[in-house]
Amino acid sequence: MNILLDAMGGDNAPDANIKGALKAIKDIKAEITLIGKEEVIRNKIKEFTGKEMEEVSERLKIKNATETIEMEDGPTDSIKHKKDSSMVVGFNMLKNGEGDVFISAGNSGALLAGATLLVGRIKGIDRPALAGILPAYKSQLLLIDSGSNTNCKPLNLLQFAQMATIYLHNTFGIEKPAIGLLNIGTEETKGNELTKESYKLLKEKSPELGINFIGNVEGREAFSGEIDAIVTDGFTGNVFLKTTEGLGKFVKRTLTESFMKNLWRKICAIPSLPAINNLKKAMDYKSYGGALFLGVKKPVVKAHGSSDEKLFEFTIKQAEKFVENRAVEKMTEEFEKIQKKAKENLDKN
Repeated sequence: MNILLDAMGGDNAPDANIKGALKAIKDIKAEITLIGKEEVIRNKIKEFTGKEMEEVSERLKIKNATETIEMEDGPTDSIKHKKDSSMVVGFNMLKNGEGDVFISAGNSGALLAGATLLVGRIKGIDRPALAGILPAYKSQLLLIDSGSNTNCKPLNLLQFAQMATIYLHNTFGIEKPAIGLLNIGTEETKGNELTKESYKLLKEKSPELGINFIGNVEGREAFSGEIDAIVTDGFTGNVFLKTTEGLGKFVKRTLTESFMKNLWRKICAIPSLPAINNLKKAMDYKSYGGALFLGVKKPVVKAHGSSDEKLFEFTIKQAEKFVENRAVEKMTEEFEKIQKKAKENLDKN
């Protein structure tokens, strides 16, 4: 297995990307190919380890790419015109079978454009979507779309629910994942036109598509542990995601500062340290890695733009599991079955 990593994408590139790869390579079986300016990558590896790359691990490789897609670049134009960027080189390697999964923390729009234009959509899926994992009570929560499609139609949200169901069943072994629609209220009539129409479509189509649709879900109930996935458009999903991450940081910081305020509080905190550490760990989104682009023909993972070395490390380990679990192949197989069944029903009629 070869994990392709965009070494130049993200706010903290290339340092965080390379440091994360150096940590991950010790714990995984796969090869890692760092894509970017070879001289820069080699110098950074020597700076961080005191060794030449070949001395660090025989499973660590470099693919030279002379350009970088910046955050302010237009998504489609950058994919079309920056042919030797680390992102485009990575996509072409993935497409040509030179790698098994591609990870980037770069421009989200360009990543979606590249995944769609260069790798291609699974037949039957209108729009791929980012599926991010978040912590929940004694569980985890899949958020789809968490940032790739800011404008959606009801059909898109229906397909997000289909992809979430297939992914959670095949990858996490959840028999009938509970799928909710993110909304401002639980009543069927609540929400804007998109959510109201999506509710109707999900309610109508879920039984025949095998979706366990549980209705509208308010944000405050999302982490109850009773919901396996929530579907929404990418704009709302990204706001929800970043608000959740910000709240987690706020709680951890406030808790730490509260206990460190004076000596007496420090002493009182000692018996509670295991519980405090468990809470911090549960709220640490970094341990859940990046978001998989569901709906494309090969595994593409979007790491957080602000990823540090720890998050890159977890994302690389997570990507290895994606490939081992055949998440994309199983998704493709399921949609082929859906397409075949739909054609058979059409022929009968």
